[in-house]
Amino acid sequence: MLKIAVIDGQGGGIGSLIVKRLRDEFGDGIEILALGTNAAATSAMMKSRANKGATGENAIVLNSNKVRMIIGPLSIVLPNAMLGELTPKMADSVLSSEARKILLPLNQEGIDLAGEKEPLPHMIDRIVEFIRKEIKKEKQYV
Repeated sequence: MLKIAVIDGQGGGIGSLIVKRLRDEFGDGIEILALGTNAAATSAMMKSRANKGATGENAIVLNSNKVRMIIGPLSIVLPNAMLGELTPKMADSVLSSEARKILLPLNQEGIDLAGEKEPLPHMIDRIVEFIRKEIKKEKQYV
């Protein structure tokens, strides 16, 4: 079963939207681990039906290498992002993880990305399609 970490901070709004959509699309066919930089973010993602949740620096550092895929806003790889909630150690653990990373290019940290800007629901559609392809690959090897 594909194990995915969704990482978010502050109120967990982005992460909860991702978890809800993944659960709606894939049901119990994937395992979703909600990793919040704070309790409010973790709680929001758990309410959207993540399988498990954990909070804080150690949880993110420990679990970054226990999943096949990490999903979240671009901020999860930027030290001191999310008003300081995302520690340098968290960012490093996500970047260093062997997991595949799918990052949403949301401009919350004063970083502009060259390319098309899309609404959040369209970006989540792309995540769903990527996961469909990964699940199909996984089934080929079983």
